[in-house]
Amino acid sequence: MRKLGLTGTIGLLAVLLGASPARADAIDGHWCAPDGRRINIDGPAIVTPGGRHLQGTYDRHHFSYVVPVPEAQAGETVAMTLMGETAVSVQAGSAPPQIWNRCPAPLSLRFGPSQEPRTVDG
Repeated sequence: MRKLGLTGTIGLLAVLLGASPARADAIDGHWCAPDGRRINIDGPAIVTPGGRHLQGTYDRHHFSYVVPVPEAQAGETVAMTLMGETAVSVQAGSAPPQIWNRCPAPLSLRFGPSQEPRTVDG
């Protein structure tokens, strides 16, 4: 087997590290509350639990926004802090913070021309 050398090793590491999710250490993504509420953060944009699209204050590990009317707690500021790759602390106004988790990836089936589910083999 051929030796990779330093350049080859660095290139291989770059490819392997690049295969991981790009936003694993950022607050961006889909978050789920224990009670089923969901939010989606994409940079300064958020989709609130009530389905409203708005802009908030964003940095890589923090996000905040003011709850819009007619959602519950309208006018309150929600502050979120990333706690790790899979957890975020969410605090609405003076209420105690809650821990939300990244939502599980959605499941989907691929259908072929016959509209029958197919296995990996075909």
